[in-house]
Amino acid sequence: MSLALRVDHRTARPLVDPRAPRFAAALTSVVLAAALLSSSVWPLVVQAAIFALGAAGKSPYGLVFARLVRPRLGPPDALEDTRPLRFAQQVGLGFAVLGLLGAALGSTLLFLVATGAALAAAALNAAFGICLGCEAYLILRRGAAIPRLVARDQALTRTEV
Repeated sequence: MSLALRVDHRTARPLVDPRAPRFAAALTSVVLAAALLSSSVWPLVVQAAIFALGAAGKSPYGLVFARLVRPRLGPPDALEDTRPLRFAQQVGLGFAVLGLLGAALGSTLLFLVATGAALAAAALNAAFGICLGCEAYLILRRGAAIPRLVARDQALTRTEV
């Protein structure tokens, strides 16, 4: 089940209660901390699978939030687009895969750094609501928009002359 509560009918984009990703980030932080503290790959394997499901819009943490937490809360002030969140899950998956690769290759340093980076990002989101993957998504989207704007401005300038 997705974290989405409804769909914006103007844009057909799924929207989510912004408290759900913070809840998911808190659970993610616990799982990644367990991987680091135990030096075990199994919590990281589990979290990698959860990241993959989250990237597909089917976060198990979202299901837990929707079933157990959301009914106990008031309505959110606003809803958020899920695209940045899904991108953030893809980034988390990338770090988890790097950590698993490090473990498979016997590189404790790669395992620790990749897992620690994912933990730092998840903890930052859980504690302060700052989603680094979401911010990266927005920066990349703005960067992709700049060439289109430049091309449009150049086309307008050419037709005005």
